[in-house]
Amino acid sequence: MDWHARYLQQARWTRDLREYLFRGAGLQTARRVLEVGCGTGAVLRELAGPAAFHALDLEPAALAECGIHAPGAQRVRADGLRLPYPAAAFDISFCHFLLLWVDDPMLALLEMKRVTRPGGSILALAEPDYAARVDEPPELRPLGEWQAASLRRQGADVGFGARLAETFHQAGIPLVETGAIQSRGIESTPRERDLEWAVLEADLAGSVPAADIQQMKRLDEQAWARGERILHVPTYFAWGRV
Repeated sequence: MDWHARYLQQARWTRDLREYLFRGAGLQTARRVLEVGCGTGAVLRELAGPAAFHALDLEPAALAECGIHAPGAQRVRADGLRLPYPAAAFDISFCHFLLLWVDDPMLALLEMKRVTRPGGSILALAEPDYAARVDEPPELRPLGEWQAASLRRQGADVGFGARLAETFHQAGIPLVETGAIQSRGIESTPRERDLEWAVLEADLAGSVPAADIQQMKRLDEQAWARGERILHVPTYFAWGRV
């Protein structure tokens, strides 16, 4: 599985939203910006401005690749639940497809709040709700059920996206704006669909028989060809100010 390609795909889904939110958060005048859970740098590589960009992740391999794709970012290997920065160190702190994976998303937000200066912004740019995934036609609905079960086994909170705004509220972070991302763009090109299937096959390997996966893949291709395929994972964002 080419995870950088996957992260680039996710970055494409949120590009328009990110441009809007970073503009509102004052990226062009920010001095210090932190991404918690930077992965391979798929988002940081697109950021430009006078700020010093900081990249934090637990995975050494991801951080090393981030250094290739976002070489200007200052990289730190650390846990998002224990950020190694002083209070009020950043103008903007953000994450992208992260909080569903952490053990305590409330604590992660509290840490982002702690390291963000008064008046600064906290952005959760994309948190999916796989529990509400929509698959049509009906014979493809097991795909969503299989994926959600696999993600749970991997440690994800598959329904977290629907609770994102409430978690900001509980963390005492006043919301400026929140809502659902209008389009994830999975259906846009065959390449996007191939990437989605690569993720599904990686998720389902070992838990669903290979023959069943391939049968679903054939049904999926046929539904796209007929123009009957619907695939939607509700995905939410939140912008708060400290």
